[in-house]
Amino acid sequence: MSLSSQAIPPLTGPRPNRPRPHGEQKPHTPLRPMWFCRADGQPWPCPEARLRLRHEFEENMPGLSIYLTGMFYEATKDLYHLNPHDGPTPRELYERFVAWGPSRKPAVEPSEVAGRA
Repeated sequence: MSLSSQAIPPLTGPRPNRPRPHGEQKPHTPLRPMWFCRADGQPWPCPEARLRLRHEFEENMPGLSIYLTGMFYEATKDLYHLNPHDGPTPRELYERFVAWGPSRKPAVEPSEVAGRA
């Protein structure tokens, strides 16, 4: 029995159908469960996907925040399932999926907050 047949498939989550492709280009959507861009192989959301998402959600910034948070949740499940011991940290995933979105600030380490008090 092969290793791939033993792996538990990830649960179905929100469909990452954004950003939608323009013309004949490959879409800049995530390839799950590794969360790389289908078009350029960079970690998703790649710079092109971020530009397209901002453009698509231009009139609905709360919708972009909700969408990115859903993708953050799904990526966290998938990536920790694939590599539970040395996968990306929660902060790295937050920065990658949510922090670049509308009205977001970078995550702050607890020691940085304690030092200000």
